[in-house]
Amino acid sequence: MFKLDHYQLDNRLNDISITIKAGENIALLGPSGGGKTSLLNALHQQCADSIAWCPQEHGLVNVLSSYHNMYMGQLEQHNALYNLANLIKPLAKPKQEISQLAEELGLTDQLWKSVGQLSGGQRQRVSIGRAFYRQQDTFLGDEPVSSLDPIQAQAILQKINQRHSTVIVALHNRKQAMENYTRIIGIKAGKLVFDSPTKELIKSKYQAGLLDSLYE
Repeated sequence: MFKLDHYQLDNRLNDISITIKAGENIALLGPSGGGKTSLLNALHQQCADSIAWCPQEHGLVNVLSSYHNMYMGQLEQHNALYNLANLIKPLAKPKQEISQLAEELGLTDQLWKSVGQLSGGQRQRVSIGRAFYRQQDTFLGDEPVSSLDPIQAQAILQKINQRHSTVIVALHNRKQAMENYTRIIGIKAGKLVFDSPTKELIKSKYQAGLLDSLYE
């Protein structure tokens, strides 16, 4: 599904080779600036039209409501007239679908507020809602739960995994990675440090030490 062969990107990624098959769920771990975002961007470019994408900076339009930002997940699936009509007065079908998403994500009270009025955690959930509304099999997320408390973060990660057959997310929290993903890729200074099944990291003291080495 995804394949990078000795991939390099300026000084951000150096000789990265990975293969990701459909159906895998993967966490990328590593320090800030280590290359996780660059790797996700490289994967996203391979098939952007068929991916639910949740970038680190959210990519929201502050003056628009949470509803309209989430609707953007399907913007390209409709013609300009349909999109304009929905902007002026939300149409029945997307209004029902997005209202259900908002309820699921705890955003019902924020649905008609401009996202510029929302907290960081609420904005993050709007971005996730937009990705969900794309209704794609594959989810790419760059720190998709970094602004949420641990309980909310765990609930959202579970929803992401339930809704998508293939999931690749960059995380800082190694506990979240180990509990929710079956394959862990470690990146530091633009290089691939390790690529391991999660169960191997759990049972091997040597492998577990690799996690510590990412942040030293």
